[in-house]
Amino acid sequence: MTQIKVFGSQWCGDTLRALRILDKRNIAYEWIDIDRDKAGEEIVKNLNKAYRSVPTIVFPDKSILVEPSNQQLNEKLDQL
Repeated sequence: MTQIKVFGSQWCGDTLRALRILDKRNIAYEWIDIDRDKAGEEIVKNLNKAYRSVPTIVFPDKSILVEPSNQQLNEKLDQL
């Protein structure tokens, strides 16, 4: 299975919340800090109509969640 990719920023509360959920559930992911990784920033902007919306989470099935609530993220993780 290809890893989940989490695009976010260290200063973003929503990003930190999503990472806590993934960590609590012991789910492996690749972290891309879009403030330090310009290629990652461009991916986020391409996925979000030029906006730097974080977290943007890309799943192995190519589905994407942008700024998900705890419930949305947990429901998606339950499907993995």
